[in-house]
Amino acid sequence: MIKVQIVFMGTPDFAVPTLKSLIENKHNVLSVITQPDRPFGRKRIKTAPPVKKFALEHNIPVLQPESVKNEDFIDTIRELKPDLFVVAAFGQILPRALLDIPFFGAINVHASLLPKYRGAAPIQWAIINGEEYTGVTTMWMDEGMDTGDIFLSDSIKIQMDWTSEDLSRELSMLGADLIIETIEYIEGNSIIRLPQEEEHATYAPILKKQDGKINWNKNTLEIHNLIRGLNPWPYAYTIKDSNEIKLIRSKIYKTGGEGNPGKFMGIVKDEGFLVGTADGCLLIQELHEAGKRRMTALDYLKGHPLKEGEYFADA
Repeated sequence: MIKVQIVFMGTPDFAVPTLKSLIENKHNVLSVITQPDRPFGRKRIKTAPPVKKFALEHNIPVLQPESVKNEDFIDTIRELKPDLFVVAAFGQILPRALLDIPFFGAINVHASLLPKYRGAAPIQWAIINGEEYTGVTTMWMDEGMDTGDIFLSDSIKIQMDWTSEDLSRELSMLGADLIIETIEYIEGNSIIRLPQEEEHATYAPILKKQDGKINWNKNTLEIHNLIRGLNPWPYAYTIKDSNEIKLIRSKIYKTGGEGNPGKFMGIVKDEGFLVGTADGCLLIQELHEAGKRRMTALDYLKGHPLKEGEYFADA
């Protein structure tokens, strides 16, 4: 059985468990490629990506190209003579000149059950769209957007209280296990290539702030899914008295009834307050008003008293 020489590419927290799994399973990671350090937080302090921090803690060389299309960078990777690229949420599209370097090619750890949810935000859109299941796919990379042949996949049930942060954490661990199984197949010369069924392909475009604007004329489940799907970024929000209010946590309270979209429908003791939707009402548990601290919904009411039937937000 051969032992593949790996170049790993990844950037955010999602990618760290995959790199950790490679190291723990004694795979030889020649180098880690990640995005350049970027300004982060309110103070815009230049910060290293999570993958870089983890790689340096394990004495693995790190490269941070502004563009993977740079000829000098491609030459550097070519000199490493890798057998395989392992890619997880890297953040740049790899050109053909780079994909052609590894002997076996490049495997991407993608956070959906392809061909569903190709693109940049599969975790968030799976929750927003109310999917019951999602998963992780290891796929052969080509020059398309997550269009390569499937190697392996594994699924997970999405719990109703999970945010996209929760689901990302679960999928990152699932992916860390799946990549090891994938490499074991490759090292045993058992190559799997299952073409994607194009007629079933869906897309998960990059999220924009305006995607979070709540339409209270939608039903309770749709609004709840938007709130948890956009937590921790960019957050679902509503507008009250010209102030933006991000909704952090919610719970389905009543469905199948008469709608009162956007109306304040009373308090649930020790839990939060109710806002009407198209088919019932949603329990708001935590929020963040612009310019204020993050707080519970009940603490918000102390400074913003509302009477039942008044509007909490525009419909």
